[in-house]
Amino acid sequence: MPQAEIGIIGGSGLYSMPGLSDVQEHKLDTPFGSPSDAYILGTLEGRKVAFLARHGRGHRILPTELNFRANIYGMKQLGVQRIISVSAVGSLKQEHKPMDFVIPDQFIDRTQQRVSTFFGDGIVAHVAMADPVCPELAGTAASACKKANVPGKRGGTYVCIEGPQFSTRAESNLYRNWGIDVIGMTNLQEAKLAREAEICYVTVAMVTDYDCWHPHHDAVTVNEIIDVLMKNAANATRLVAATIAAMPDQRDCKCGSALAHALITDKKMAPEETRRKLELLVGKYFAGD
Repeated sequence: MPQAEIGIIGGSGLYSMPGLSDVQEHKLDTPFGSPSDAYILGTLEGRKVAFLARHGRGHRILPTELNFRANIYGMKQLGVQRIISVSAVGSLKQEHKPMDFVIPDQFIDRTQQRVSTFFGDGIVAHVAMADPVCPELAGTAASACKKANVPGKRGGTYVCIEGPQFSTRAESNLYRNWGIDVIGMTNLQEAKLAREAEICYVTVAMVTDYDCWHPHHDAVTVNEIIDVLMKNAANATRLVAATIAAMPDQRDCKCGSALAHALITDKKMAPEETRRKLELLVGKYFAGD
């Protein structure tokens, strides 16, 4: 199987990754089903990368319909150690303007219908999620904003809602009262699963508009939002390239050993079928048993 060291997940508006060389397309099967689309492998800034269109090319998959487990597991199959996830979001604060980028370091989960773990069926693990974003990767992305000439802010909270509908005004104002920065529909599950897969993860949240709390929200047209999406996508490609160019070869964070103290199940009682299914994730911890 071809290998990559850095994964890129493209959200609304970012369905391909310009600048890739030596491009190859690979469809993968995983124990959790099929990912959103084929992975596009290539070289960017001298590094082997794998790009995945989160909603599929042509934007065919609802947020709730996304097979998050297959998407992240596929990255693991390719050898990916770091994921840069690009996502369109609404702003819940006046300071985060359309065209700004936010690199959140916290998430709040308001979803209700999604599977957010690889575990179960006889093997239990509880990974730490106090700090759901890799600090090393977030720092690199934040520094890259300046190099890419993109307005960006490191830190803040992303609330993940079920969708596909946008928030009511009451919900939007509630989230503002909680002090939340941006609102989206996809990144929380990715962050949890990347941690279980021991992959570094960062979200680059691209602000498209103010959420419905804003007095001028209703005046924004679909054409205006699409225009911002396209401009954001161009900025995102520069930012991703700058982040990859500045990324250190070695990981000095703790993401790569997230399962070391998280597996609770007595190894002797773990079902063989589940062990085989999760071999890529837990094999090194079950070795010798």
